[in-house]
Amino acid sequence: MGSESSVIPIAEAPAAPRPPLHLRYFSLLRSNRNFRRLWAAQLVSELGDWFYSLAVYDLLLQITHSGRALGLAIVIQLLPWFFMTPIAGFLADRLARRQLMIVADLARGFVVLGLLLVQSPSYIWLVYLLLGVEVIFASIFEPARNALLPNLTKPEEVLAANALSSATWSFALTVGAGLGGAMTALLGRQTAFVVNSISFFASALLLQRIQCAESHLGAAAGVASAGEVGARAGSLREGWEYLRHNPKIVGLVLSKAGLGCMGGVLLLLAVFGERIFPLAGHGALAMGVLYGARGAGAGIGPLVGEYLTRGSESRMWKSMSLSFLLAGISCLALSQAPNLALAALAVLCAHMGGSNVWVISTALLQLHVADRFRGRVFSVDIGTHMLVAAASNYVMGLGLDKWELSARQLAAALGMVLLLPSLLWLPAQAAWGRKIGRLRDRVIE
Repeated sequence: MGSESSVIPIAEAPAAPRPPLHLRYFSLLRSNRNFRRLWAAQLVSELGDWFYSLAVYDLLLQITHSGRALGLAIVIQLLPWFFMTPIAGFLADRLARRQLMIVADLARGFVVLGLLLVQSPSYIWLVYLLLGVEVIFASIFEPARNALLPNLTKPEEVLAANALSSATWSFALTVGAGLGGAMTALLGRQTAFVVNSISFFASALLLQRIQCAESHLGAAAGVASAGEVGARAGSLREGWEYLRHNPKIVGLVLSKAGLGCMGGVLLLLAVFGERIFPLAGHGALAMGVLYGARGAGAGIGPLVGEYLTRGSESRMWKSMSLSFLLAGISCLALSQAPNLALAALAVLCAHMGGSNVWVISTALLQLHVADRFRGRVFSVDIGTHMLVAAASNYVMGLGLDKWELSARQLAAALGMVLLLPSLLWLPAQAAWGRKIGRLRDRVIE
C-alpha cells in the first residue's frame, strides 16, 4: 500500500523572488513543449464545446419550447460523469493516458456530427442519446488528462499549469459562448456542430505529438496476467484501499463535492437574467452578462490564488477555506444585489473562490497521489463533483417550481450551504496544511 503522501516533506524555504505573473505562464508555455500541446488541445476543444453547447440549447428550445427539456439536457451532461467513475478510473490507470485521450477526442468528433440529423421534434431522443454518449467519452478524457499533467511538468510547475488551464476554461467560456451564439444566429446550428467536431479532431492531432513516459503502465502490466475481469475488480479494490488509508486524499476529493453545491448557480443565473435583471426587456442579454462574469471570475481566481500562495504548499491548504468563504459570502451578496452590475460582481467573486478551490485541490491531488492511482482518484474526484452539481440543479428547480421560492431566496440558501465546507476545512488545513515546503522542492512518485 502506498504511503499517505507521495511527496517528500522538507522544511519551508524562504520565498525567492518571482517573475511577473504573465511572464511565468509565458515561460511555462515556451519552455515546456509537451504541456504547450496539451494546453493548445484544451483551448481548441473547449472553444468548440461552447459553440456546441449553445447550439444544443438553442436547438432544444426552438424545437420543444420547453424549459424542462433544457433542464434534462443539463442533467444528462452531469450525471454520466458519476456513473462512469469506476470504468474511467480503471481505464486511466491501466491504459496509456495520452492514447486514451486521443480515442475519446476522435469518438466525440464523430458523435457531435450526429446532431446534424436532428431536424424535428421526433428526433429529440437522438439529441439526448448523443449528449449522453459525448459526456461518457468526456468522463474518460478528463481523469486521463489530470493524471497525465504531472508527467508533463515539474513539481513547481503543477500549480501554475492548473491555474493556466482554469484560465483557459474561463476564456473558452467567455469567448466561445459569445462566438458560438453569434455563429448559431448568423450561420445556423449545423455550422456550430461542424466546428465543434473539427475542434475535437484538432485536439487529437495536438495530443498525438506529445511525447512523455507514463510510469503507471508498468504497474498496469503487473496485474494484466490476472485476466481483464479479475484485474478490473482488483483495480477497484486497490483504489478503494488506497483512499481508505489516505484520509488526506479523501479530504481533497470531498472538497470538490462541496464545490459541486455551486452547480445550482447554472440555473439561478438564467432565472436572475430572465426575471430579475432583464436588459431592454431581453433576459438573454442579462444572462450573457452574468455568465460572462462567471467566466471572468473562474479565470481570475486561480491566477490570483497562484500568485498569493507563492509556491508554498502550506498556503495552498489555507487558501481552500478562504476560497469557500468567499464563494459563500458572494452568493449571499447575489441574493441582495439591487442591480445587474452588483449581481455580476457578486457572481464574479463567487466563481473566483470556487475556481480557486478547484485548481488548488487538483494541484494538491496531483502532488500527493502516486502516479499509478491518479486515474482512479481523479475519476472519483470529478464524478462526485458532477453528482452533487446535478443534485444542486435539481434542488434549485424544485425550489423554484414546487416550493415556490424566489431566486433570491435560493441564492441566499446556497450561500449558507457554501459556508459549511469553509468551516469543515479548518481542521483539515490544521492537520495537513502545516509548513511542508515549497513546490519546487517536491519529488513526485
